Amino acid sequence: MSKLYFRYGAMNSGKSTHLMQVAHNYEERGMKIVIMKPKVDNKGGETLVSRLGVKRKVDFLISEAEDIREIVHSYLNKNQNIDCILVDEVQFLKSQQIDELFEIAVKINIPIICYGLRTDFKRNGFEGSTRLLLLAHSIEEMKTICACGKKAIFNGRKINNEFVFEGQQIAIDEQDNVQYESLCGECYYKFKEK
Repeated sequence: MSKLYFRYGAMNSGKSTHLMQVAHNYEERGMKIVIMKPKVDNKGGETLVSRLGVKRKVDFLISEAEDIREIVHSYLNKNQNIDCILVDEVQFLKSQQIDELFEIAVKINIPIICYGLRTDFKRNGFEGSTRLLLLAHSIEEMKTICACGKKAIFNGRKINNEFVFEGQQIAIDEQDNVQYESLCGECYYKFKEK
């Protein structure tokens, strides 16, 4: 039986870069991978974009209403196999879609490695991440540091270079003057209580 993996970390912990490295490793060994990301993450369009400048086209943009099982079955019917499915920005998927990923890993025996945030800028869980924390066979934290040098665990949202702590859960980085900064717990409260 294959497993469903969840690799999470604060912004700038190298999630997208690591996903592309994993894809390279599989392909270097002649294996077939499929890369997916939620359509709502329109940064880069149909491309994964790493802060290091590495880019890669995705195979599928997943809308909120799509059944990932149908996408995988259709792909398998047209092609020979899938050795691994890689999902970026998984926090934006719906709970049902996480259940579908789990089912694919268990029933079709395809390992699935998901990368994403655990919490939003208000420290609330994302729907996809919350479900993954309950279902994933393996959960791994990808670490990064705060500007103060301590381990970052939160994502601070900045609009016009000022930290904000209210607003919609989803605002894509580098759009509409939105930026994110990885923060430790102490710095999160320092900026929030200013």
